[in-house]
Amino acid sequence: MPYLTRTPPGTSNTDVRTGLGVPGCAHPLLAPAEWNSLTRPGTPLHWVVLDVADGPGVQPDPHCLDVAGRLRNAGVRVLGRIDGAYGVRSRIDVIADAHRYLEWYRVDGFLLDRCPVDRTGLPETRRTVTSLRALSDDAHIVLGHGAHPHPGYAENADQLVTFSGAWSDYRFSQAPEWTADYPPERFCHLVHGIPHGHLEEALRIARWQGAATIWLTDRTDRGGRADAWENLPGYWDEIVSRVGPGVSE
Repeated sequence: MPYLTRTPPGTSNTDVRTGLGVPGCAHPLLAPAEWNSLTRPGTPLHWVVLDVADGPGVQPDPHCLDVAGRLRNAGVRVLGRIDGAYGVRSRIDVIADAHRYLEWYRVDGFLLDRCPVDRTGLPETRRTVTSLRALSDDAHIVLGHGAHPHPGYAENADQLVTFSGAWSDYRFSQAPEWTADYPPERFCHLVHGIPHGHLEEALRIARWQGAATIWLTDRTDRGGRADAWENLPGYWDEIVSRVGPGVSE
């Protein structure tokens, strides 16, 4: 059973607005139905990540331009994925990627993926986030740690991805005590390999651990972690109906 830290005895967090954070589908030429589904009115999306070519690519991609425009027209927040390489990548390269995303795709923010988790990476991450906000002061910034980082990171972004991995690990995961100091809207969990029969259990774990943005899928990472995100879950309609009742007719 996961370690429950966020809901004190006698209280409830059932009023938290849970929504979906899509970590990126395959290229629109390979997954046109997936991108079309994400623009369906009423789908409970907090954001969708656009990853053109392990970043923005070297020139505008017309197919990605199209899906980014359709998502924005549908009122969906679009984030550009930028590889942080666990703090090894230079801030100049990170900001250059952000420039391209803004200029070409008019993104609403950024997922700084593979973000460091330890205290030593905090100062440079803070400087990077400051530079990103200088480009777009209303940008929605998500730090993609994939695990619970040093609590200082929570002061530097709109959201933290504090779990990204397999169901076999998620079902026994724990949330540290410091997360209880922040509302669920600050945390995101991305989980792959969830069998259909465990979907409700996964939703409960996300609520218990205080993550309001989630991505739950039965897809697996056989060819690498990104493979798990390339397609929508096989139980897509059920997830949409559970998170946002009545929107997936």
